[in-house]
Amino acid sequence: MDPSDFLARAAHVVAALAALLLLARAGRAAARWLRQPEVVGEVTVGLLVGPVMLALSDRALFDALLPAAVIDVLKLVGQTGLVLYLVGLAHKLRPGPGGPPRQALTALTAGAFVVPLITGLLLVGLIGLTQDEAARGHVPLPAFFLMVAVTMSITAVPVLSRILGDRGLNDSAEGRLALASAIVMDSMGWILLTLAIGLGAGHLGGLWESFAALLAGGGCALLLRLGLRTGTARRLCRRMPRTTAVLLGGAALGTAMLTEHFGMTAIVGAAMVGLAIPGDDLAPWARPVASVSHTGRLLTPVFFVVTGVTVLIKAFTAASWSLILGTLVLGCAGKLLGGYAGARFAGSPRLPALRIGVLMNTRGLTELIVIEAGYSAGILPAPLVLALVVMALTTTAMTGPLLQAVDRAERRGAVPAAVLPRAVATEGSTR
Repeated sequence: MDPSDFLARAAHVVAALAALLLLARAGRAAARWLRQPEVVGEVTVGLLVGPVMLALSDRALFDALLPAAVIDVLKLVGQTGLVLYLVGLAHKLRPGPGGPPRQALTALTAGAFVVPLITGLLLVGLIGLTQDEAARGHVPLPAFFLMVAVTMSITAVPVLSRILGDRGLNDSAEGRLALASAIVMDSMGWILLTLAIGLGAGHLGGLWESFAALLAGGGCALLLRLGLRTGTARRLCRRMPRTTAVLLGGAALGTAMLTEHFGMTAIVGAAMVGLAIPGDDLAPWARPVASVSHTGRLLTPVFFVVTGVTVLIKAFTAASWSLILGTLVLGCAGKLLGGYAGARFAGSPRLPALRIGVLMNTRGLTELIVIEAGYSAGILPAPLVLALVVMALTTTAMTGPLLQAVDRAERRGAVPAAVLPRAVATEGSTR
């Protein structure tokens, strides 16, 4: 490539990145003004940039502003951000000390995970009844059902944590129970996601390829974990946290590339690295992990812009309103009813159980990552991706208003705000 052409392309990429990050910042500001989680505004703006640009201009101008070569670079940047962000996300998928009792956690997890899996089956049935071939695709039915079921069962741990903190529910029995259940459900969701990708190949060879990818990624993650437990690694972490963060980011990118080379999505490799980082107090790993995740979080808006350009532009014309509405209704029903039923079975009174159900309905960024994994694996077609994205953003945006409605009902009924589930109270009385 001619040096002048290279410099011109690099300048184009830098200008596009700057514009996209500014738009993401505006989206976060708009979400705060609307009292919504920042991720809702950021993701909505990112996904709509491409379709809105194309609607307001002709194709020639759109291709001049975002040519294919620039989109390819932006895709690489967005995937890099996603991998780095997942290191921190997966690192949090571990129940911490002081969590809720196992009986209450099991009951809530069963309700908030199994019921959404069933609504995934109902959504697949709806697609079959309406004979929506664009939303069905051509992958084997077991892989398609399992992937749809996983997307319906996710509760976003990062967004849920932020909502609990903003509303002062971090130390409440409801907040601890909801967060611990979300961690367990997302962990199970990643396992089922991996199985769905393996089944998506339609033959046993696909499962073996997925198994080989898991072995390769898991081997790298195991080596990393053993290395991080050495005295040298702990001293490096204490003395040079920034250098440690760079090394962790490089390990995540390398493991993600390896798993993708073996036919598995890079997301799984990144999650393995996050899970492999020690969660004990032997070294201050939290600081470098936070740095890696924060860097990735800054770049994730680019990932959503590329998704909007490459996926949603086609999906807007192919997705039916019945598919979008059905996905939204079933998504809400699965988490709200499942979370409420599980909390009631755990011993929570009616209104606190309803609050837990609302918290379980928070999808956020984690849901969008799972959707991207399904699309990249060729299991989720573009129209269904659009319907699931609408469901993810809508359910996340609903959380705040629904929590306020529950709070008002609780105040009218003079029900204490922090009523402990019976399982929690019973454990406390025996101490």
